[in-house]
Amino acid sequence: MKRVLVLFAHPAQRTSSINLSMALRARQLESVTLVDLYAEYPRFDIDIEREQHRLLSHDIIVLQFPLFWYSTPALLKQWQDLVLEYGFAYGPKGNRLAGKTMIASVTTGGSAVDYSQHGGNKHPFPAFLLPLRQTAELCGIRFLPPFVLHAANHIDTTEARMHIDAYPVLLESLSADAFDSSSLDMLSEITTKDIAKMLARVGA
Repeated sequence: MKRVLVLFAHPAQRTSSINLSMALRARQLESVTLVDLYAEYPRFDIDIEREQHRLLSHDIIVLQFPLFWYSTPALLKQWQDLVLEYGFAYGPKGNRLAGKTMIASVTTGGSAVDYSQHGGNKHPFPAFLLPLRQTAELCGIRFLPPFVLHAANHIDTTEARMHIDAYPVLLESLSADAFDSSSLDMLSEITTKDIAKMLARVGA
């Protein structure tokens, strides 16, 4: 079993039933270490050594956050700036994270249609994660397609519950290395339906 580290970054948790519910479900899994960055570092005073040790002791890094102004929340960006140091995560001798896997679990306010060339945001959703993808590649980390819930503030209860229920399934499947790599690489985004299809294919 691979060890999964979930870095949960949401500065407005009191208004987020979906992300908070997902984090609570993740915390219950034995194979998962969940870190609530805003709870641990309310003043942004990140313990770099502790965070680097967490990275080294896990195989899969999950960045869970709502998309704020087409980017990560501020504390998650600060975490990247300070923790992924030259000589540790990148550079001639900075290969400590090489071979690990990273995935973003993201919620958006806009719909899937909004995140298209002809939608209001004028670009497909993966384009907004390019900085994360490039960061992972620079560090020698495999970057998987993101697990995305669009229009998170406007969906019905059933769809929200399906996404929340699929999250621990995704995390446990990643831990057990249950997904076919080629199936993942063909996706631009991972949805609840994709998880069910990939697991059914593995079990067939």
